Amino acid sequence: MELYLFKSTLCLAIFIVFYKAFLEKENMHTLKRFYLLGAVLVSFITPLLSFTKYIESTGIHNITISPGTITVVTSEITTQTNYVPMILWSIYGLGVLFFSIKFIKNLSNLIQKIQNNPQVKGRNVLHVLLNNPTTPHTFFRYIFLNKQKFEANEIPQEVLLHEQIHANQRHSIDTLF
Repeated sequence: MELYLFKSTLCLAIFIVFYKAFLEKENMHTLKRFYLLGAVLVSFITPLLSFTKYIESTGIHNITISPGTITVVTSEITTQTNYVPMILWSIYGLGVLFFSIKFIKNLSNLIQKIQNNPQVKGRNVLHVLLNNPTTPHTFFRYIFLNKQKFEANEIPQEVLLHEQIHANQRHSIDTLF
């Protein structure tokens, strides 16, 4: 399992380096979206592939054992416990636990914002109006906006359209994935 995780991480690192070097500053958003999603899938599948090459033996070797040539040697075998896999799995488990707690905390914060703030219905979206200063952001069909700027029409239409496109194209699924 450790080898699978290592190979998968290595594949993903290669894809991310390529993305950072060549695609990050490009404006091809649809291509970048599918590249990133595909990179994750390919990184999980690639380590499962194995290539086998069969080689024919060219020579035949005969081994002859005579009754007087066998010597039995007994020795005491000591086994040593390898703690490296246990340590690596512990670190992995702590990472999963840490990011799971962080994810649940962020998700509950979003749910509280939705429940505790006024909402204005837009085209296929709900604008959640927050009292504190915030940068417009989207989660599924909810667009979070600053209440004072929204009511004063100080948020440019391009920003609202941009966030609405995020909601319509379901970019939150990409982020969760």
